[in-house]
Amino acid sequence: MTCRIDRLMNDENVALMSISGRLTAQDAEMLRTLVEREPGVVAFDLSDLLFVDRDAIRCLALFEANGAQLRNCPPYIREWVAQERRRMERADGDF
Repeated sequence: MTCRIDRLMNDENVALMSISGRLTAQDAEMLRTLVEREPGVVAFDLSDLLFVDRDAIRCLALFEANGAQLRNCPPYIREWVAQERRRMERADGDF
């Protein structure tokens, strides 16, 4: 299975992107492009996400750090994103 991204707007003008399947580096680049086009708040529904690679985790961590919401995030993805965010914060502090 490949990655599938469905975009919905809810009543609060939040762009909800439901991601299912496998999210890899190539898909993360496409996701970045989609998010850049959104004028407001973005949320990701990750309940149907089956696989992520390191590049996809970095992308999700960056989105979250910039205000995006990760909804229905499986625990192992949540932990990996949290680890990546801590790593990014340490790297920023080195400068």
